[in-house]
Amino acid sequence: MRPGTNKWTSGMFARTADTGQAVWFYQMSPHDLYDWDGINEDILLDLPWQGSTRKVLVRPDRNGYIYVIDRINGQVLSATPYVYITATTGVDLQSGELKQVQDKIPKTGQETRNICPMAPGGKDWQPSSFSPRTGLVYVPHENMCMDEEGLEANYIAGTPYVGASVRYYAGPGGNEGELMAWDPINGKKVWAIPDKYPIWSGTVATAGDLVFYGTLDGWFKAADAHTGKTMWQFKTGSGIIGQPISYRGPDGKQYIAILSGIGGWPGSIVSNNLDTRDDTAGTGWGSALHDLKHETQAGGTLYVFALP
Repeated sequence: MRPGTNKWTSGMFARTADTGQAVWFYQMSPHDLYDWDGINEDILLDLPWQGSTRKVLVRPDRNGYIYVIDRINGQVLSATPYVYITATTGVDLQSGELKQVQDKIPKTGQETRNICPMAPGGKDWQPSSFSPRTGLVYVPHENMCMDEEGLEANYIAGTPYVGASVRYYAGPGGNEGELMAWDPINGKKVWAIPDKYPIWSGTVATAGDLVFYGTLDGWFKAADAHTGKTMWQFKTGSGIIGQPISYRGPDGKQYIAILSGIGGWPGSIVSNNLDTRDDTAGTGWGSALHDLKHETQAGGTLYVFALP
């Protein structure tokens, strides 16, 4: 590989060793100060853009911005906030750099308050979906902020170590999560369904104009893809962090499947029975999920539903 920089300083061009074809790669949060490591999905779309059709990559990133990037040349076409943000003031579309707020940079031995979004980001690994029928992206995400104090990390074999003391809490509005329908062309939210807890489940959009998703307290729901109205819901035996799928069975019917079973860092409050009197339990989730153990329980069950 022979790397070479392009005009976007957060991006790089390289050439493949076999064909010499130019490819590009991009850093959303270079010199990451908040643990916004890029594990989010990339949605590949052909979108009308300023009078022509562009082959783009749409990415709801952990740093709180939804990017639309030309996937041929790496140009950042837009980077729009989709959550409440205090740690940065925007993205420089020419360089791709985040515009940092100096007062929100974490420091060792000093607590920095009201950092938004929190370390897991505006959205963590839970994947979004896109409907070509509505032209909308359906984004399950968090609405949360944090207080953070940098600490010297003491490594003990077999135990987690973070190097920070963090405390998470809800952002503006008091809801910790929401399912959002996003218009990638106009860069705006079309509708949203707020939820008491962060939505850690993925979404799937169907040709019947439904969007399926799950909640941390165990509800599996279907929303109208156009309006966001909840059309159906079912209480499962455990919190949902899995990804719903749609498929056609051998009988020709359409089915929706979801794995119910709470886990991950927020789910560790339940699955590991952590004491939420400690705000930092579960790397900061103790302060945000005090009552989650009263709402659901640990489990692991695959649910399959038939559509009419």
